[in-house]
Amino acid sequence: MNKSYFLEEVFDKINSSENPLSKGDYERCTFSFCDFSNFNFLGINFIDCEFVDCNLSLSKLNGLSFQNILFENCKMIGMNFENCNEFLLSFQFHSCILNHSTFYGLQIPKTIFRNSELKEVDFSNCNLNQSVFDNSNLSEAIFENTSLEKSDFRTAQNYSIHPESNKIKYAKFSIHGVAGLLYRYGIEIE
Repeated sequence: MNKSYFLEEVFDKINSSENPLSKGDYERCTFSFCDFSNFNFLGINFIDCEFVDCNLSLSKLNGLSFQNILFENCKMIGMNFENCNEFLLSFQFHSCILNHSTFYGLQIPKTIFRNSELKEVDFSNCNLNQSVFDNSNLSEAIFENTSLEKSDFRTAQNYSIHPESNKIKYAKFSIHGVAGLLYRYGIEIE
């Protein structure tokens, strides 16, 4: 089966249910206002691409390669990122909605989550060292056996991280967010 190669192309207002993406490699491409919800990305690789104002909710990521990808203002609810190809996996999220997604077991240090909704996201068994959670809502996000060393939570909100079951050495927290580290102890902070 022949795979296609797309370089520096712009894809605007694509609806994957009407016009699915071709299998192949997409390098330095931009996707704007596209609807990839429930789309199966099997056989597709993205390298140095940008997704802007796209809906990728509930898409299937089995074997998908995301290498140095920027998601901006995207809706990405219920995505199973742990099904991605882990080779050179890297991305950043700006103003995205990632609620109910999972990153279980991924090695994704230095990931940036900026101004994003991360409600009930599963980060269990992840390496998120040196990651940034800038002004992001982590309500009911799961951190269990997660490596968060040198990560920045200073402007993050609503997180609950148990220091004894996660690695948080040299992580940064604001004084206002310290309650998110002590919630399991039943301590009242006034």
